Amino acid sequence: MKTEIVENGNQVIAKFSGRLDTAAAVQTAEDVKPLLEAENKEIVLDCTELEYISSSGLRIFLSIRKEATPHGSKVIVRNISADIRQVFMMTGFISLFTIE
Repeated sequence: MKTEIVENGNQVIAKFSGRLDTAAAVQTAEDVKPLLEAENKEIVLDCTELEYISSSGLRIFLSIRKEATPHGSKVIVRNISADIRQVFMMTGFISLFTIE
């Protein structure tokens, strides 16, 4: 699992590559800490290369959203695969995030 964070003006983009499973969640949680401090930004979770997401990965996405809201930031999940969209739909996450 690889996580890359890029700032681009008013956006902070987190690009996820690989499998966000329980084994990768600890490191990924560390990698996304800069997102938790972003104020008045558009936080984009780019899932173009994300192959799989477990409940541990969903928890990370939820923690990003939970921290972003009081800081005036908006979280957008971008480019999820059909399989990950299905997970988002089954868990109700589809209604928690703006999906592009």
